[in-house]
Amino acid sequence: MARYSFRLPDIGEGIAEAEIVAWHVRVGERVEEDAQLADMMTDKATVEMESPVSGVVVELAGEVGDLIPIGSTLAVIETDGDGEGEVEAPPADTPVEQQIEAETPGAEEISVAEAVPLPLAGGARGGHVEPTPAVFETSPPPSPPASGRGDRPVLASPAVRARAKDLGVDLGQVQSEGDRIRHADLDAFLRYSSGQGYHAPGASRARADEPIKVIGMRRKIAENMAASKRAIPHFTYVEEMDVTALEEMRADLNANRGGRPKLTMLPFLIVAICRTIPEFPMINARYDDEGGVVTRYGAVHLGMATQTDAGLMVPVIRDAQDMNVWQLASEITRLAEAARTGKAKVEELTGGTLTVTSLGPLGGIATTPVINRPEVAIIGPNKIVERPVFDGDDIRRAKLMNLSISCDHRVVDGWDAASYVQALKKLIETPVLLFAD
Repeated sequence: MARYSFRLPDIGEGIAEAEIVAWHVRVGERVEEDAQLADMMTDKATVEMESPVSGVVVELAGEVGDLIPIGSTLAVIETDGDGEGEVEAPPADTPVEQQIEAETPGAEEISVAEAVPLPLAGGARGGHVEPTPAVFETSPPPSPPASGRGDRPVLASPAVRARAKDLGVDLGQVQSEGDRIRHADLDAFLRYSSGQGYHAPGASRARADEPIKVIGMRRKIAENMAASKRAIPHFTYVEEMDVTALEEMRADLNANRGGRPKLTMLPFLIVAICRTIPEFPMINARYDDEGGVVTRYGAVHLGMATQTDAGLMVPVIRDAQDMNVWQLASEITRLAEAARTGKAKVEELTGGTLTVTSLGPLGGIATTPVINRPEVAIIGPNKIVERPVFDGDDIRRAKLMNLSISCDHRVVDGWDAASYVQALKKLIETPVLLFAD
């Protein structure tokens, strides 16, 4: 029998380690050549590791969530034959499944839904094994404490009585300090009853606490968010824009679009961003903390924050300044779909110079987005609302939208950020200028 040590290959320039995000084999299982061993995540992507030989897995490097140095043994496989050997996989060139870029309008908006796999033989974990739910035995709950009132009538305000009725609570079981039951007495009864297993009809049951290991994309998002807020002195500027004329133009274009994609607000905003960047190059830049160098980019490689089942991803629209609204609409749709289905390539998920983030139908009055480090600015359109506005002496119905921009104060001054947004405002409120030479 021969043993092969499969070593983690160099999977990217400057990458020293990768995280195990899923095992597809267990110790003692047979694996065929080219079958998937594990998913490894770096700062840039998740890469599938495939077995170079057929055989039985006798050792795995660690558990899901562990960091493995490049060049160290990932798995040991026993095959038919003589001797021992070491195998290093060739550099991966498969499509990227996941990409971590660090922005979100609010980290709290992103939910964690990764279950921790069960331990397997040999200390390994199988990414495909479903955890077994715990089973709890319960005994009948004790009766709530007696009120001590005897046959005396229950005194309570109509509001307390209505609340008790909604909760399904018998006020005769509720203790009080005086003759009258108050809301505080009802609250105390509910707290006590909850601890004793009592459940009022119609009330919600408390769910069991659920510890979730922070791994993979969720951990990368957390690390990048913390690094961005720790290293970058953020400031956010918000301006209101009248998008009435732009929405009318958008409706007309969509009504006559033929076979072209439907236009949202985002392509128009991107055109406005690209047209104003030449006057404000400090917005479209990156800051090298270690070198103390700011690079102002001529081309706009626009990151587009996209929510996926796996977490927040930021595909990049390359050379957005060279596209019209129809081309941008097609590219937005294509990249969003690639990100959500895990088919985006490395080059489609890296190299952004400026990011746009939007909560889409969720809207929001204003946001304070976190900068996608090492970029120096991020732009967030907010919800469109209809309100009456003064137009001279007249009052008219208008569609209004707040636009937020967060900037790195080491590179962008408040005056520059405000001036840039005012330039955007001019184009957005006079949309014919978006199509003028």
